[in-house]
Amino acid sequence: MTDKLDVINGDALADKSAGSAPVAPADDVVTTSDASVVESDSDSPTQSQLEQEGDIAADYIEEFLDICDLDGDIDIDARNGRAYISVNASDEDNLRVLSKPETVNALQELTRLAVQNKTGSFSRLILDVGGSRDAREAELAALVARAVERIEGGATEAALPAMSSYERKLVHDLVGTRGYQSVSHGEGRDRHTVITAV
Repeated sequence: MTDKLDVINGDALADKSAGSAPVAPADDVVTTSDASVVESDSDSPTQSQLEQEGDIAADYIEEFLDICDLDGDIDIDARNGRAYISVNASDEDNLRVLSKPETVNALQELTRLAVQNKTGSFSRLILDVGGSRDAREAELAALVARAVERIEGGATEAALPAMSSYERKLVHDLVGTRGYQSVSHGEGRDRHTVITAV
């Protein structure tokens, strides 16, 4: 079949005919065999640097919560070359506003800047507020499932909407476990993942 899935965004699916514009060459390809590969360059932060990032980020988030008069427990973890900060509360309503995806992303960027200001190094920390990352992973899994269904139905490829490098990595992992191939296309904020059969 010559149909090509243009973009999967929420519940909206759009097909393109075979006469569509060519896709730019892939910058990175992740297949089943290399989906779990983690970048390993010499500039990766050490465990102690990640722990320092986590401590600085936790202090920043704690101060932010105090200013907002919100209660939350902060957990710090360092794995896969990133510091992970989780903010949870026993009262779910306490963090509801902060756990919205746009708010988490904005607060994550502010926290990264605070860490960079203190350490002088770029931070790739990941912030989770009230389980927002788990919820986003579930959304991404649903997007991948719909894309795979389209490919199994005859589409040659399925393009997902633009997303962060962290989310694209999650998508690459999900796609690889399902036995398909994924490629990232585009630049900057337009960078997105395209899924194809192997």
